Parts: sequence; structure tokens; C-alpha cells
Amino acid sequence: MVKPWACVVLLGCVGPLSAAEPALSRFTYAENHMGTQFKIVLYAPDEATADRARKAAFERVTTLDTIMTDYKPTSELMRLCQKAGGDPVKVSDDLFAVLTRADQVARQSDGAFDVTVGPLVKLWRRTRRTQILPDRDELAQAKALVGFDKMKLDAAKKTVQLTTPGMQLDLGGIAKGYAADQALATLKGLGISRALVAAGGDVAVSGAPPDTEGWSVAITPLEAGQPRRTLLLKDAAVSTSGDAEQFVEIDGVRYAHIVDPKTGLGLRGRMSVTVVAPNGLTADPLTKVPAVLGAERGLAIIEATEGAAALVVRKTEKGDVETVASKRFKDLRVKETKVQGKE
Repeated sequence: MVKPWACVVLLGCVGPLSAAEPALSRFTYAENHMGTQFKIVLYAPDEATADRARKAAFERVTTLDTIMTDYKPTSELMRLCQKAGGDPVKVSDDLFAVLTRADQVARQSDGAFDVTVGPLVKLWRRTRRTQILPDRDELAQAKALVGFDKMKLDAAKKTVQLTTPGMQLDLGGIAKGYAADQALATLKGLGISRALVAAGGDVAVSGAPPDTEGWSVAITPLEAGQPRRTLLLKDAAVSTSGDAEQFVEIDGVRYAHIVDPKTGLGLRGRMSVTVVAPNGLTADPLTKVPAVLGAERGLAIIEATEGAAALVVRKTEKGDVETVASKRFKDLRVKETKVQGKE
């Protein structure tokens, strides 16, 4: 599972505690899963309750990791890919839910987000390691295995068919958002109604911390010296993708780690995309759409998604940093603060 383009900083809650508020204490936990750190912040009446909830939530994430990782040959995802070119394969509810959402976004964006991009991601991982671009023949062979139309889903039977031998799915752009949702749902099932789950650049929150209006989640600026925006959220999710940390420079050209399914190469140009939506399964894949299609075309797709809003921060050819926001993003509660020096 590739690490995210994460640019999210957690600031915790805002506002004073009320005397009338139930006696809840704040607990914070962190574990590594899916190639990144998962952080859980929750409010519970006592440590024993908090610890039981934390354990169950992380166990749920561990289960999802064994299903969706592409680094373990025994994962459900890899076993599905090993049957590419064959008959439809019955899959778990979790994997089918993620692939269904991935298929929806792929069709909306004409493949700007496409989980069949695995062969290209494999090539690009090598490029980032060796700093040598893949040759034309390698790219052509990998691109021949990519295309959302090559993945057939049957909702009635919960089956997935990969029509071309050698296909490889990569869920790095969607699985963590879903895992954050599921960890949050696990906490809710155990009576924890005020919690935050952060999976790198993907954050999902339930009810606001005691006596506050929401969770304060800050988005790191594209470059030092630019304003940092802080969102106030509850019962929502936010995902941020950018190239601040994961990139490679080859012959003076800076490439992001995210791969454009059309070219097979990492994206060029500085950009950060933040999407707010009702859940992580919606927000996570949508961050890649404006990055690949450009702000204007990408934001139109996000506007067409119920409850979704987005902010794109990009560096122009002249070196200026500009922002483009969707209509619904302007309705969110956002605070800007100036950040000096290196983040």
C-alpha cells in the first residue's frame, strides 16, 4: 500500500469544557498500519473503556490491511489479482465496497482515479528508487493492463472479474479513507460517539469533543510562509493529497509519487488538494481527481458529489501560489493563520 500524499496536521479540539458536560476524558493512541500511522483520539468515561474501544478499532484496521494491501501476496486483493484473466471471483463485503466506490469515481472522472493502475505504480516505485524513468516499451506494456473498463463488478453476486491477465489493483488512494471510516464505526458501536481517526492524510471524525463545536483539523500549506487553513468539523471526513513529502526529481523535473493513469508517470507541478465529505470513502479518492484533471474539471466532479467540497492550492508557472475552492468549501468554517519557516 503506497503511503499517502498526507498534508494534514491535527490540532485537537477547540473551546472550553462545560460544567454540565458528562465526565469524559481524552485519550490518544497511535499504531502503524497500511504503510502509515493511524492515530485515534477519543473521549471516554474511563481508561478501561477507552482501551477496549481503541483495541477493537485497531483490530478492524488490521483486518482491512490484510484484505487490501498489495505488499502481501496472501492478501485478498493479491489473491484476486492472481486470478486476473479468469472467471469472476467472490470477494468480501469490505473489498467489494471499496471497489464499487473506486469504480464510481473512475467512471465520473474518465479514469483520472483508477485502481487498476497497479502495473504503472509498480514501475513508478522503481523510478522513485532508481531515479531512472521507465522506457517507452515498459510503459506501453504496463498501460495495456490498465483501465477501469477491465474490472467488472456484479453487485448481486459480490463478484469481481479482472478481464486481462497480469492486471494489478492498487488501493493506496482509497483504502485508508475507508479504514478510517470503519475504525470510527467500530468506536461508535462501542459507545464512543466523540472521536477522531487519522490515517496519514485521511481524517474521519464523529461527534464534537465535549463542549465544543467540532474538531479542529489543520491543512499544511503547499509551501512555508503560506497560510495554514484550519477546518472545524464534526460527523465528516477530510482528505488531503499533495507532493510536499513524496516526490522525486529527475533531470531537474519534479514528479509527485501519484501516477497519472493516462501517461504512466508521476504528476508534475506543485499542487495540494483537500476534500471534505460525509465519509472517508467519498473524500479519499476524490483528492486525486483535480490533481490529474486540473482544478476546474476536477472541482466540477466534486461539486456533483453530494456533500463534498474541495480546495485546490497550486503553484503557477510564474511561481505564484493560488487557491481555487468549490462552492461548498466556501460554506465551511475555515480559519487561516500565517506559518513562518519550515513546517
